[in-house]
Amino acid sequence: MVPINVEVPKGLLEIKEEPLIERLICQLHEVGIEEIDIVVGFMKEQYEYLIDKYNVNLIFNKEYISKNNLHSLKCVSDKLGNTYIIPCDIWCRKNLFSDHEWYSWYMVTDEENEISSVRVNRKKELSLVKKGEKGNSMIGISYILYKDADNLKRRIMDYAEKIEYDQAFWEIALFEKKHMIIGPREVKKEDVYEINTYEQLRELDSDSDHLQSDIIQLICEIFECTETEVTEIKSLKKGMTNRSFRFRCRDKRYIMRIPGEGTDKMINRKNEYAVYECLSGKNITDPIVYISPENGYKITEYIEDVNVCDSEKPADVKCCMAYLRNFHEMNLQVSHTFDLFEQIEYYESLWGNEISAYRDYLGTKKKIYELKRYIDVQPKQISLTHIDAVCDNFLIKDDRIYLIDWEYAGMQDVHVDIAMFAIYAMYDRKQIDELIIIYFEGKVEPKVRIKIYCYIAICGLLWSNWCEYKRICGVEFGEYSLKQYRYAKEFYKIVQEELRKDGLKNV
Repeated sequence: MVPINVEVPKGLLEIKEEPLIERLICQLHEVGIEEIDIVVGFMKEQYEYLIDKYNVNLIFNKEYISKNNLHSLKCVSDKLGNTYIIPCDIWCRKNLFSDHEWYSWYMVTDEENEISSVRVNRKKELSLVKKGEKGNSMIGISYILYKDADNLKRRIMDYAEKIEYDQAFWEIALFEKKHMIIGPREVKKEDVYEINTYEQLRELDSDSDHLQSDIIQLICEIFECTETEVTEIKSLKKGMTNRSFRFRCRDKRYIMRIPGEGTDKMINRKNEYAVYECLSGKNITDPIVYISPENGYKITEYIEDVNVCDSEKPADVKCCMAYLRNFHEMNLQVSHTFDLFEQIEYYESLWGNEISAYRDYLGTKKKIYELKRYIDVQPKQISLTHIDAVCDNFLIKDDRIYLIDWEYAGMQDVHVDIAMFAIYAMYDRKQIDELIIIYFEGKVEPKVRIKIYCYIAICGLLWSNWCEYKRICGVEFGEYSLKQYRYAKEFYKIVQEELRKDGLKNV
């Protein structure tokens, strides 16, 4: 829930000076329910006081950053049985709980909306809605009897084991074909509210202290507007390093970036600011409204009706490589560099006392450093390089392309950007060779191609080290992290094969 959720977890938002989660706990206590388990993740420390105040149990979900609430429920699946399942962002006007429930149910309201995926049908079942149909508003509160608990546990575990359900809501485990396996409990819409947005909080309690968000205040200062003019706030998909949200101010939409946890160790915001100063007025990136060189807060104009580059569409790739080549030909200069080997060492230093998850890491790293001798003697164009020139950062609108998110940018051999595009897209060698040909418009010298192979290996280890640091912080990147390490090993071998074929050595 941006922007408030940057400063306080949702469960501690206050309505009428009462935290949401405390109201829920008290309502449960009123009907005699004392055994309460709370799954925590984001800002978990802020919930600690509840242990002393209400004698609750806190269960930490170490996967909370990278996975959705299906995995939170998995953490307490062994406790299911005559159990309420309650999201922490719910406000119940009156007590909707009971000391005894007669059947397992999932709560919906009598309000219909286009967001819901279920409706109460004539048989009093919860059935999936068809595309374009409205459904009953889903609240997220449920009650599971003992007799239904084992089935639900099994389904939760089955879904949680599959990577394609990492972002799934727990309700997916309730569906069997086109119906939920439990019945509905329908309540009036005015009896229960789910607080998902800043505007919903404002509507329910316009005097809530949590509306006094530093981020909203900053927006008001930048745009010289009132809080009520900041509307349509919508959280966007999390990136690998940041949280972002879209909002409207008056007649225009914008995106605000909030740097994620731990990014202060990984991104030099003053360097990023200098890059945007260099790019200013050149129509290369999305229009910048505001950027702070201190904390990295950034506001850009929201570009309507754009598509992200699809790395599997040749037409998209061809356009983006042409755009990247034209940018490189501008030969822009800044005062800082992005040194690949320094960054490999730096990301490794962030591990602290931890060692690599890869048994042969030290041997792999030694081989990667062998490639430095070859790279050092090759011709290079050293100028402003994006470093993170991946498909997701190319926005295509009609015949315009915008290259966004310049957090890592600095002076480097521009051909590093080709390698970065390739390894993020997880291309195989054939696709990488095709990419190189596209960038150079069919004319590429063997030594240049081998140099790019070197960069693929080096950048693979670089991002593998980055992923290992994020893993230590509790963020997993699944196949991506493993693939980066494989690039380091496999393309080292490819470079050696190519050098032997040409009768060359690393130097």
